[in-house]
Amino acid sequence: RFSGTFVGNAESTSPPPAATSPPAVAAATLPAVPTIPVVPTIGGVPNTVAESVLNPNEVKPPASGTRKARVLYDYEAADSTELALLADEMITVYSLPGMDPDWLIGERGNQKGKVPVTYLELLS
Repeated sequence: RFSGTFVGNAESTSPPPAATSPPAVAAATLPAVPTIPVVPTIGGVPNTVAESVLNPNEVKPPASGTRKARVLYDYEAADSTELALLADEMITVYSLPGMDPDWLIGERGNQKGKVPVTYLELLS
């Protein structure tokens, strides 16, 4: 058994401790942080190689390794390096060294561009 009573004070008589902020540091005293230039690359391929490899209008199909493919779905080209596709059409496709494996170069007549592999049924 405890003797005595507990008396609590709901109001604080002392002010809360003042919030202290770190001393301000002038920008001139901060060391300069070096920046690293960000240069986009495709699949780890240096830009000079990626640009020359992935411009489908300037590449020639390999002597062997071309295949026929049937287009499964319509595909709208996102830019001039891609080839728009219509479902059920037949195109010739091939890959290039250093190219993303999810894409192939597709040819239809005199049109050429990158096409997504998932939109194709490879035939021969």
